[in-house]
Amino acid sequence: MTDLAAGDLATIYPKPTPRVIAKARPSIDAHSTKFIEMSPFCVLATSAADGSVDASPRGGNPGFVHVEGPNRLLMPDRSGNNRIDSWRNIVEGTGLLQLIFFVPGIDETLRVSGRGSLTADAKLLAAMEEFGRPPRAVLRIEVSEAYFHCGKALMRSKLWSATPIERKAFPSISEVIHDQTALGEPEPQDVVYERYKTQL
Repeated sequence: MTDLAAGDLATIYPKPTPRVIAKARPSIDAHSTKFIEMSPFCVLATSAADGSVDASPRGGNPGFVHVEGPNRLLMPDRSGNNRIDSWRNIVEGTGLLQLIFFVPGIDETLRVSGRGSLTADAKLLAAMEEFGRPPRAVLRIEVSEAYFHCGKALMRSKLWSATPIERKAFPSISEVIHDQTALGEPEPQDVVYERYKTQL
C-alpha cells in the first residue's frame, strides 16, 4: 500500500467551488455571533512548539464563549484534569488555535481560527462566573477566520437523532483509568457523576 502524495489529491478531489472558498470570513459576523451565543459546547485545538496537537472538549451554558467584537472571543476555563495541555500550547507553543462550535439540533458547525493568549485579570474572572464559581483563567482569542461547515458529517453520524447509548454499556472513566494504570479506586458511574456535579 502506497501513501498518497500531494499531487494525488487533485486526481481524487475536485476543486472547491468559489462559494466554498468565499464562505471563509475574516471575522465574526451576525450569523457566527448568534451561533456562538446558542452553543453550549465546542472543541478547542491547539499546537505545541514541537508540532504536536491537542484537542479538548469545552462546555458551559449556551453562550459560555463570549463574543467581544468581530475579531475577539473570550472563553472561561472551567475545572478539568489539570493537565492544561491547551494552555501550555498557548503560552509555550504557537498560540494558534481552532474551535469547532456545536449547537444541539443543528447539523452545521462553526469553525473559528485565531491566536490565543491567557489572562487571569480579576475583574474579568469575576464577570465570567458560572456554576457558582469564577473561571481560573480566560482564553482571549484574536479571530482570523470563521466559517460554517455543512451538516453532512453530523447527518451521517445521526448525532442529534440517534438513540442514546445506555451509560451502563461502557465502564465509568474511573474504572477505565484504573484498568489502564492500576492507580486509584475503580468507582462506579453513579459515584463519578455525583462528584462531577460538585466540580462544574
